[in-house]
Amino acid sequence: MELRHIRYFMAVAEEMNFTRAAARLAIAQPPLSRQIQDLEAELGAKLFVRKPHSLQLTEEGIRFRQYAAQVLELVEKSAEDIREMKKGLQGTLYLASVEGHAPHLLSQWIAGFHQQHPDVQYILWNGNSDDVTYRVMKGLCDLAIIVEPYNAEGLNALRVHEEPWIAMIPSDHPLAEEPGDFIDLEKLAPYDLIVPSRQSRLQEIDGWFESAGARPRIRCRIAHTMNAYELVEQGVGIAIYPAGVGDISARESICIKKLSHPSVMASYVMIWNKERQLTHAAKEFLNYVQDLTKENARSENLA
Repeated sequence: MELRHIRYFMAVAEEMNFTRAAARLAIAQPPLSRQIQDLEAELGAKLFVRKPHSLQLTEEGIRFRQYAAQVLELVEKSAEDIREMKKGLQGTLYLASVEGHAPHLLSQWIAGFHQQHPDVQYILWNGNSDDVTYRVMKGLCDLAIIVEPYNAEGLNALRVHEEPWIAMIPSDHPLAEEPGDFIDLEKLAPYDLIVPSRQSRLQEIDGWFESAGARPRIRCRIAHTMNAYELVEQGVGIAIYPAGVGDISARESICIKKLSHPSVMASYVMIWNKERQLTHAAKEFLNYVQDLTKENARSENLA
C-alpha cells in the first residue's frame, strides 16, 4: 500500500463521487477507479458500495477512513515539524470575528503570537455571528470569535470575554440626562430601539424586557454597529449593543449607559469546527489563546 492509495481513497470518501474526486486530484477517472480497486484487493475487502448514481462506504470503508485520516494527519504533521525545525512555524491563519470587542481581542492575540512566530501570515474577515459561524462550518476560516447565543452543533468553543450591554443614546435625548452610568430597561421601553439583526438576539432582548415587565419598541435591526452609531447620531432611536462597540467611537453626540438588568451580559467565544482538522498554525494559535485565557482567569480570581 502506497501513500497515494490513501490520498485517493480519502478524496473519494469525501466527495462520494469518482468524477469529482478525480477532478480534485487532477487525474483521469479510470486510473482513480483502478487505484481504489487495487487498494480493495490488497485489503481483501470492499470499501465502497457502488450504485448507478451514488457511492456508499461499507463498514470496512468507514473503519479504513478513520485510519486513513490519522495516517494523512501524521504525514502532514511530520512534514510540518521537519520544515519548522529549520524555519520555525509558518502557514496562514484564517480568522473571523464579529464587531464589538472581538477585533480588539484578535489584534492583541495576533500581536503576541507574531512575536513568537513572525513567519505566520493572517487573513481576517468580519461579519455577524451567523455569517462567521457559517464560514467556520464551511471550512473558510480556522478560528473565529462570535457572541453567544449560537448553535453549538458541530462546533468546539472557548469562552474568551464577557462584558455588559449598553444603550447608545442621542446626547439631546431626555434619557441622556438621567444621573449615573446605568439605565433601567423599563425606561427604554417607550422609545424606538435599534438592535442587532440576528433573530436569536431579538428573542433574547424581548426576554430581557419581559422579565422587567415591559415590551421593547424595535425600530431598526442592524447587522453592523457603525450603522447603529449613525442612526443614533441622527436621532432615529436608542441602540442596544454589547459594551465593546462603545470603544469604536467616543462622540459627544452620543451618550453611553450600561443596562442595569443583572442578567444582561455579552459572552464572546472562540469557535472552531469539530469535524475539520486544524492546521498546525491554527492549533498553536488556539493553544496560545487558551493559555492567555487561563492566565487572565487566574489574575481575576486573585484580584
